[in-house]
Amino acid sequence: MDRCDECAFVYASAPAEALPQLLRELGDRYAAALAEVPDLRRRPAEGVWSPLEYTCHVRDVLRVQGERLALALAVDEPEFTPMGRDERAVADAYNAQDPAVVLAELTAAGDHLAARFAVLGRAELARTGAYPWPQPQVRTLLWLGQHTVHEGEHHLLDIRRAARSKAATETAADPAG
Repeated sequence: MDRCDECAFVYASAPAEALPQLLRELGDRYAAALAEVPDLRRRPAEGVWSPLEYTCHVRDVLRVQGERLALALAVDEPEFTPMGRDERAVADAYNAQDPAVVLAELTAAGDHLAARFAVLGRAELARTGAYPWPQPQVRTLLWLGQHTVHEGEHHLLDIRRAARSKAATETAADPAG
């Protein structure tokens, strides 16, 4: 995957030297995006996560990618386990979490992952692991970082869509929901 057709993210737009900054910026960008949403817990449509759920997901993506990075640096050619995104959203009650806490945790996870990518050299970035999604495929740690930035960008788009959705607007206007 070199480009996301839906959000137009181009993986090459996140070269190795830019990854730390792009990961560190996610916290502020999510805070700004959430500030534009009338109801953070409102799902804009059946089967679509709420802005808060997307924010929890990105926080957890940052954490899981940090675990995968550590594993790939310690083990040759590891197989990364799926993060169980849908199961995690239910088990961790994403939509019941405190938005301020989630944003603080997302920021901390982004900063931590950024610091870890900042010290990687060319050889480490070329290390590989079997990435489970969308289909199992061997990926480099550079791609892992780029894909993490893509996840953040893509779900910012989802949050902006939710903020503009008719359902979200109706909820904000009608406190009875």
